[in-house]
Amino acid sequence: MEEKNRYFIELAYDGTKYCGWQKQKNGISVQSVIEEKISIKLKDKVELTGAGRTDSGVHAEFYVAHFDCSKIISVDFINEINKFLPNDITIYKIYKVSNDLHARFSAISRTYKYKIATFKNPFLYNYTYYYSGSLNIDKMNKAASKLLKHSDFTSFCKLHSNNKTNICKVTHAEWSLDNKVLIFTITADRFLRNMVRSVVGTLLDVGRGKLTLKEFENIILSKDRQKATTSVPAKGLFLYDVKYDS
Repeated sequence: MEEKNRYFIELAYDGTKYCGWQKQKNGISVQSVIEEKISIKLKDKVELTGAGRTDSGVHAEFYVAHFDCSKIISVDFINEINKFLPNDITIYKIYKVSNDLHARFSAISRTYKYKIATFKNPFLYNYTYYYSGSLNIDKMNKAASKLLKHSDFTSFCKLHSNNKTNICKVTHAEWSLDNKVLIFTITADRFLRNMVRSVVGTLLDVGRGKLTLKEFENIILSKDRQKATTSVPAKGLFLYDVKYDS
């Protein structure tokens, strides 16, 4: 059997037109597009394994995937494949790694950012959630800090997701304001389906004064998705970073 090399890919994509990263029967995914283009270029069928799934319409400023291939990939391959890929997907790096390094299971943390425009701007429309009401950011940050004290996030998980566990270790959760764009940054070892968007929606209710800090924490403790607020739109969510031990 021909020995195969494992390659990591660092990439970014605009998720507006896609059903998410992961291949699905109901639409075009980022994974399927890249797999097809790399397979054609290498004249060898490859299968990508990603750092995790992203929902339909979610973007990635930084994403990592791996594939196994018997061929040696040249330095020029990135330029060649980027010309071949659609304009809403780009590859930054492709590099050989040890065969036991896994894009998903070797990752020790992921960071997401959710962006909210506090003013109407047509150039931000596809990449932010527009909210013009007043928000108490200090209270939202105090509520966000509660996420670091808990580990079971069933209340923020999409129903019927069939997760083996809803336990996540959140190490950072904070709101900041950058040029009138409100940004929520959250880092954890793993995330549940729809978790970040549900957390943001519920934190916004704290900022609006609809929920107290105690009520927000009680939602976490309830382990009941119906207690949390409706999720915010996917277009404001970006996978921002993936960290590995190596």
